[in-house]
Amino acid sequence: QVQLVESGGGLVQAGGSLRLSCAASGRIFSTNSMGWYRQMTGKQRELVATISSGGGTNYADSVKGRFTISRDNAKNTVYLQMNNLKPEDTAVYYCNARILGGTDYFTRVYWGQGTQVTVSS
Repeated sequence: QVQLVESGGGLVQAGGSLRLSCAASGRIFSTNSMGWYRQMTGKQRELVATISSGGGTNYADSVKGRFTISRDNAKNTVYLQMNNLKPEDTAVYYCNARILGGTDYFTRVYWGQGTQVTVSS
């Protein structure tokens, strides 16, 4: 009843930029926090950035100053602008959202399908 669809991943050279988008759709009453996570080969999935419903943000130290998370509440969409990309940013990126919805009006955390970001040296 609720799904998150990501777009914007791809292959870029070091120093380049990408913008990821993630749109939530379905039976949504309200969208609370949203965020981006990534999983690198051989590592646990890690937080990249989060944004609250009011616009407050948090970033992993490794991306501060380079990545910017934003959201469009009217569209239930979260974005991740990634600048000055480095090879170590290569990972599968997943968006997530804490959403009140469904027929039972429960709050659940939903995940996107993941999108590959590859940064060449």
